[in-house]
Amino acid sequence: MKKRIAVLASGRGSNFQAVIEAIAAGTIPAMCVALITDNPKAYAIERAENAGVPVIVIDYASFPSKAEYEKALLAAMKKQKAHLFVLAGYMRILGRAVIHAFPEKIVNIHPALLPSFTGLHGQRQAVQYGVKVAGCTVHFVDENLDCGPIILQKCVPVLEDDDEDSLAERILVEEHKCFPEAIRLFCEDRLGIEGRIVRIR
Repeated sequence: MKKRIAVLASGRGSNFQAVIEAIAAGTIPAMCVALITDNPKAYAIERAENAGVPVIVIDYASFPSKAEYEKALLAAMKKQKAHLFVLAGYMRILGRAVIHAFPEKIVNIHPALLPSFTGLHGQRQAVQYGVKVAGCTVHFVDENLDCGPIILQKCVPVLEDDDEDSLAERILVEEHKCFPEAIRLFCEDRLGIEGRIVRIR
C-alpha cells in the first residue's frame, strides 16, 4: 500500500517540487495528500495546484498567538492521516504538541552538514566559518532545533570564491536528490531508529 505523505512549506517550494516529481515518476511509493502552508503567498501553492495536490493555508499572521496557530496546524495535520510529514522549507519551529503527536513521522531537510550550522542561514555560516566541505542533511524532527536522528547527508565542496548564494545553489542541487531519496526509504519501510542512529535496511 502506498504511503500518504503531507508537505509543510513556507516559500518557493523547490524541494516540494522535487518530491512531487519523484512521486509522479514512481520513485517514491507514496501519494501526496496535502500541502500545508503558513504563508498565503508561498509559491509552493502554485506548484501544488499544478500537480493536483490539495492546499491548506493556515495563515500564521491571522492568529493571535503561536499557540492558537499550532492548535489549528495540529488539527489540519491530524485530518490528513499521513504516514509522514515532510518539512520542505517550512520556516517555523514546530511546537512540542505537534512533534509529540507524530513521533518519528516528521522529516526535515537542512542546508548544512548537521550537527554543524543549525538554525537559519546554514550556508552563510559555513562560508563565514571557512569550512572546506558543506552540504545538506535530512533528519527526523525532534524537540530540539535541527537535532533529530540523521537519515541522509550529501556533501559539496566549498570553493575559494563562494559566497552564501553560490554555495546555497550548489547545496540545493543535492537537496533535490537527497530529500526524495530519504522519503523513498521511509515509504519502503527501510529506516530503523536506534537511539540517535538511523539504520537503513
